[in-house]
Amino acid sequence: MKNLLLLLVLFFGLNSTTEAQTKKTIKKIIPKDVVANNVDLTAKPGDDFFQFANGGWLKAHPIPPSESSWGIGRVLQEDIYAKMRAVSENAAKKNAPKGTVEQKIGDFWSTGMDTMAIEKQGIKPLLPDLNRIDAVKNVSDLTDLVASFQTYMGSPIYSGGASQDEMQSDKYAFYIWQSGLGLGERDYYFNSDDRNAGIRKSYVQHLVNSFKLLGETDMQAQKSSKSVFDIETFLAGGHRRIEDLRDPHANYNKMSVKELYTRAPTLAFGKLFDAYKIHLDSVIVGQPEYLAKADSALTLFSIADWKSYMKWELINTYSPYLGSAFEKEHFNFYGKTLEGRKAEKPRWKRVLDAQERAMGDALGQLFVQAFFSPKAKQRYVDMTEAIRTAFKEQIAGLDWMTDTTKKAAIDKLNRVAKKVGYPDKWKDFSAMQIGKSSYVENIISQSKWWSQYNINKLGKPVDRTEWNMTPQTYNAYYDPSNNEIVLPAAQFMVPGFADDKIDDAVAYGYTAASTIGHEITHGFDDQGRQYNADGNLQMWWLPQDSANFAARAQKLINQFNEFIGVDTMHVRGSATIGENIADLGGIVLGLKAFKKTEQYKSGKSIAGYTPLQRYFMGYALGWMSQQTKERLARQIMTDVHAPANLRVNAPFADVPEFYEAFNIKPSDKMYRQVALRAKIW
Repeated sequence: MKNLLLLLVLFFGLNSTTEAQTKKTIKKIIPKDVVANNVDLTAKPGDDFFQFANGGWLKAHPIPPSESSWGIGRVLQEDIYAKMRAVSENAAKKNAPKGTVEQKIGDFWSTGMDTMAIEKQGIKPLLPDLNRIDAVKNVSDLTDLVASFQTYMGSPIYSGGASQDEMQSDKYAFYIWQSGLGLGERDYYFNSDDRNAGIRKSYVQHLVNSFKLLGETDMQAQKSSKSVFDIETFLAGGHRRIEDLRDPHANYNKMSVKELYTRAPTLAFGKLFDAYKIHLDSVIVGQPEYLAKADSALTLFSIADWKSYMKWELINTYSPYLGSAFEKEHFNFYGKTLEGRKAEKPRWKRVLDAQERAMGDALGQLFVQAFFSPKAKQRYVDMTEAIRTAFKEQIAGLDWMTDTTKKAAIDKLNRVAKKVGYPDKWKDFSAMQIGKSSYVENIISQSKWWSQYNINKLGKPVDRTEWNMTPQTYNAYYDPSNNEIVLPAAQFMVPGFADDKIDDAVAYGYTAASTIGHEITHGFDDQGRQYNADGNLQMWWLPQDSANFAARAQKLINQFNEFIGVDTMHVRGSATIGENIADLGGIVLGLKAFKKTEQYKSGKSIAGYTPLQRYFMGYALGWMSQQTKERLARQIMTDVHAPANLRVNAPFADVPEFYEAFNIKPSDKMYRQVALRAKIW
């Protein structure tokens, strides 16, 4: 990357006002002790540990109007926002050579912040695509358009792209997946409860409003919205539920291209491959029954209906980047109705979010230079190996697994690759075209770049060094095809505290358990366990071991099914089982590793809490967040993660040391009978 040194200079020369404001904000909301001052002493640890550990902070810091959730990750993000803003503003002031990182960051920022130009341009940047939609006369024209849109404009009807072949992880394959729903999840279209009925009503009105912004009369907009909703409801009928998407074997259907053409002749996938300029012998279809449903839809609905659908796909994708009327309408439904946010984020944050999606790696280089020292990285590299060792010992001691499967499990564990902090090789954005003429055009350009970046993988060796998160992302992941855990630098950070000020008890709970142990356990959850050490979808368990695992996992499913996430909505234990297994496994592994530290052995209290207590409080710190009711309801409908409070309270109720640390009694609400407790890893 060019001019990186100059950008680093700009990065450290932060705008003093922005930095001062950020420090003032952090000082107000971060307590002196990393866990003790978050405590809500009105809550009893054995009744609601999440509230006990985090409630003091959460009460003092309600969700801001522009957010649907607020907690530790969002506080960290505020600091990142301020620093990235300074970088972007300084880059925009320079006349950097075309093609440099600085030029792209500066021009992206400038066009995004130029609201007068955006309002003046209106929908002009989308007119070529709108004209193409208006020119559609028949199904052949329609499939031409769908294929073209796949290369830069979301996923109308279906989604397609390159990914590692789950049966041959050293090769890339072309996957085709169910898609095409403005509400995202099928159950929104069919659940009959009042909440979802209200969401459907609001969605239809949002469609009407959006078509009117395109210039349609009220009558035309009503007709267009009905066309879109009818098509989406029909397509949703062919979608699998999120629980069913957890079975990798059922969602791996390899077929020849000839068979694909036979199964879905009207969808004309040959046009998609021509649009990408690729030749394929085979593809992997996630949900064949959905393709059949989608194929029939092309002739079941009129061309006029489909033209409305395609206009909606276009405008729904780009509304957040158009003028204020489109932006506001998009926010009113997706922000207010679905997420419960009361106000839009400030524009500068929205532009930074878009910039992060476009070229986050470029910003990531600056982030790690400023925030993540080599000493901090080494601490978490060592901690990762401590978790690996703990897991080996845990597997060796299992009483429900045969020696044959244990041997294979340890082999897979030994081969889990670790990526800590930041990549050794950064993505090269030199071919991404970013200019000063139009914000929407820059958004479209980066979409095309990423689409081509993905397709260019076909026919090439799998790059196992690639990261799919940026270092400044407060998150982490396990990739089963690579058999790797990826741990971005931001995930290790506690806002307001230097790494060397965080004691091991908290660090092992906050990081070793909730992140490292969690992610490594994903390699052995209900999905991850179906991939072997090479990352291939291949069963390596003896049948009796699989049966024992399923029986133990069922206890966890039953436990989470008992919980109400919001109002009367129960958590879906079968949908969240993978994350719940990883949470419980992470807690057990982090604790096993922590018991080997000097702090645990010393038993010395800090701020009135023992090392064991601080370990559990550290884990809870990682989930210190609160959500709007709307956000919680959407999460339960569409997400494989349980609400944050349950990711603390539920697994703790299965861990004997938790009962010991806080003297939990049968009379306490979190007490769970021994026979009902889940124990897997």
